[in-house]
Amino acid sequence: MRLKPLAVALAGLAASTSFAADSENTLGEIVVTATRTARTADDSLASVSVITRQDIERSQAQSVQDLLRGLPGVDIANNGGAGKLTALFLRGTESDHVLVLIDGVKVGSATSGQAAFQDIPIDQIERIEVVRGPRSSLYGSEAIGGVIQIFTRKGGGAAVPRFSIGGGSHGSFATSAGVSGGGANSWYNLGVSHSQTGGIDACRGKPSPGGAGCFTYEPDRDGYRNDAVVLRAGHRFGPGVFGTGAEVDAHFIQADSENEFDGSFSNQAKGVQRIVGARATLRPFEAWRMQLAAGQVQDKSNGYKNHVFYSRFDTERDMLSWQNDLSLGAHHLLTFGLDYQDDRVVSSTAYALRARDNTGAFAQYQGDFGAHDLQASLRRDDNAQFGGKNTGGLAWGYAFGAGLRLFASYGSAFKAPTFNELYYPGYGNANLKPEQSRSVELGLAGRASAMRWSVSAYRTQIDNLIAYDSAIFAPNNIDRARILGLEASAGTRLADWDANLALTLLDPEQQGGRYDGKLLPRRAEHSARLDLDRAIGAYRIGASVLAAGRRYDDLANTRRLGAYATVDLRAEYRPAKDWRLQARLENLFDADYETAYLYNQPGRGLYLTLRYEPK
Repeated sequence: MRLKPLAVALAGLAASTSFAADSENTLGEIVVTATRTARTADDSLASVSVITRQDIERSQAQSVQDLLRGLPGVDIANNGGAGKLTALFLRGTESDHVLVLIDGVKVGSATSGQAAFQDIPIDQIERIEVVRGPRSSLYGSEAIGGVIQIFTRKGGGAAVPRFSIGGGSHGSFATSAGVSGGGANSWYNLGVSHSQTGGIDACRGKPSPGGAGCFTYEPDRDGYRNDAVVLRAGHRFGPGVFGTGAEVDAHFIQADSENEFDGSFSNQAKGVQRIVGARATLRPFEAWRMQLAAGQVQDKSNGYKNHVFYSRFDTERDMLSWQNDLSLGAHHLLTFGLDYQDDRVVSSTAYALRARDNTGAFAQYQGDFGAHDLQASLRRDDNAQFGGKNTGGLAWGYAFGAGLRLFASYGSAFKAPTFNELYYPGYGNANLKPEQSRSVELGLAGRASAMRWSVSAYRTQIDNLIAYDSAIFAPNNIDRARILGLEASAGTRLADWDANLALTLLDPEQQGGRYDGKLLPRRAEHSARLDLDRAIGAYRIGASVLAAGRRYDDLANTRRLGAYATVDLRAEYRPAKDWRLQARLENLFDADYETAYLYNQPGRGLYLTLRYEPK
């Protein structure tokens, strides 16, 4: 199904409000990613999803990509099962158009431009905020499709230990342990985890000439292993320490992975993802909140071909941020500050340029005028390689009462090309220009009794879109793209069942150039997810149904990937207050499908987990 004019999307909005809503969103939940300040989700002038720790445990998801799959506007392409490269498309934009933060620190590789979702330890996550729509006016480059922020466990209160162990199909095994606490004004959390799988045959490609996919034939199981440690600690000081109060927080994450895959040049990789961050929040006086933050991200990967060293890619990113929130009375907030980022590449591959930095200055106003809300933001980025870029955003909301709310927004965004896109030998294109976008959105949300719903329609225009062009065997600015979308989601309680539904309709069309009128690759034109859960005494049962329409794997739309549907079942038993035994049956009907051409996906699988965690 394709949505041609924006009017079709708007007509669909009116027809969809009976079932629309955000399946993971708790309306009173405080979110910070959409505005860089604290607001409740239902007051936010953006489309936001929140995944809590309770949602994670209920779903029994095995990875971060499993958690995000099927959310409104989210599409995922995976290269061969657990631990393999996972690309996330948000609102039809490219996979490197999504800014990913972990505890406020921007993560991802400077060479590939993507965050390694597959390496993030799910047992150490407290919550995830997904903000859909452009946010470059607050965060700078990459936030064309939106921002995903992952928060690790924080701690606080009495000391609480936790433990889990599990395993299942494809030789899978996982275990984690941790402790958190800190008292009333302090917090700490220490967590460690290990996961491994024997995997599946990741790719059924063929060697060139005439090859595709991984361009090799290696019919074997491709395993994966991950070991991670997470540390976080902080303290809140009372009045008098610095003005009216202060707070400090620091965190450390390291994930070591070993991955096997099918590849013509390398088929094994050993990687390290290391994230260090610290933040100080000061209140010189009651109306002024100042935050100073620093972080460093290291992304290291060594490639091997049959255990023989082949290549090394190490990237390092240093970040500094200064943010001020100035209250201008009870209903007006001014935010302004500076961001600095420095990226460096150390590699066995010769890049023509190995470092660049970016400085951004931003300002935002948020005002409450009775039933009306207003948000305006501006940002100026000075990139050492591409010069100055200006972005802006404007949003308006109106509360009708009785839980009904309307909002409209406009935003511009940009993304600087990655080092791989520019300089990778035999692949890069040094003539690439930064991508630029303009987006408009209209949304409606409501809540009544046990029912909550939301729906939004949007249009995004991207100029100088960067995508792989088989005509020149390199990335290219393929003129432009126009993306129309409609998102709807709903949550309610029916006969003791918690029901959540999410729907996405998408028309991601290329415009201009040799591929005019073709669809952007690897985005399903429509998708839907239904979750059902019910508690029965010490037991809990549930099911998830995910359906996705057709997509194409190339710009020319010659490689079609068919529609598919999967059904997952889950059950949980509590033998004691703090213990849970969980079982998950994935892909009940053993559906055979692809999200990337010639890359296999796991069939039916059974997984068992035993958890201990006092509540």
